[in-house]
Amino acid sequence: MTSSFTVIRDTTPADAIPRGAVIAMGNFDGVHLGHRAVIASAQQMARRLGKPAFAVTFEPHPRKFFSPHTPQFRLTSEADKLRLLAGTGLDGAVVMTFDAERAGTSAQDFINHDLMARLGISGIAIGYDFHFGKGRVGSPALLRSEAPKLGIEVEVQPHVDIDERPISSTAIRMALAEGQIAEATAMLGGPWFVTGEVVHGEKRGRDLGYPTANLRLDPQCGLRHGIYAVRVAVDGRPYDGVASFGRRPTFDNGAPLLEIFLFDFRGDLYGKVLDVAFIAYLRDEMKFDSAEALVRQMDDDSAKARAALAAAPDAFPKLGRIG
Repeated sequence: MTSSFTVIRDTTPADAIPRGAVIAMGNFDGVHLGHRAVIASAQQMARRLGKPAFAVTFEPHPRKFFSPHTPQFRLTSEADKLRLLAGTGLDGAVVMTFDAERAGTSAQDFINHDLMARLGISGIAIGYDFHFGKGRVGSPALLRSEAPKLGIEVEVQPHVDIDERPISSTAIRMALAEGQIAEATAMLGGPWFVTGEVVHGEKRGRDLGYPTANLRLDPQCGLRHGIYAVRVAVDGRPYDGVASFGRRPTFDNGAPLLEIFLFDFRGDLYGKVLDVAFIAYLRDEMKFDSAEALVRQMDDDSAKARAALAAAPDAFPKLGRIG
């Protein structure tokens, strides 16, 4: 893996942009196995040409621009997407702002200005179904037809399947919405994870013998409400745990909250930023008639979570450092 991962944005001065890079282009939400195949193709081309390999991605996600009022369940925030991209061994990423100007840019102008004049690319890898430019006119076929006159190489990656089903970010969102953690993990090539800052809660868990670290996830997170076996990075060190994501029907039925109980941990987590990887789905959220009944169930959940985590001792996303 490279020691440094460089992030280039629209505001980056031209003289700070490495020339001649090979790029992997896509939205890369989740950086799943299909995305990783595109990235690997770009890296292979870059090694052959003796050039750096970068990802080109867009923020916010184009769906957010075109449908701002439609809920968008993102698999990864921009920051987490960049950490996953860094973990692949790429030299860096170009984050292009997706706004009205970019949405109105023709595919040809995007190729000529953004890819050639500004980045000076020597090659590009792209997924078979990725489109770009105004009206989504830009396509793998267009890039291939333009390649000879531009003097670049183009690789088009076919779809990647699991059990004869194409991997896609949409399929992963659907799996997470159904609590199919194993299916989502298989498509991602590693556990799905979230990052968040520990906030103060009602501290009921402490009274029940299960003190929790509480995270408020993106309100548009579509993860199924329920109980999960999780692995959590605290200051870079992994801990096993059990977590509840939902509305706490036994108590207040309030806004969704991720409540995490870490096994074998002692210390203050308030204000810390945690990476939480979802290893297994244990059960649906339930309402209990008494605190005693809830504690008995939490004891059972913890035992099942420990067993699931013992069966996945090394499961955690491969994340790189930015900068």
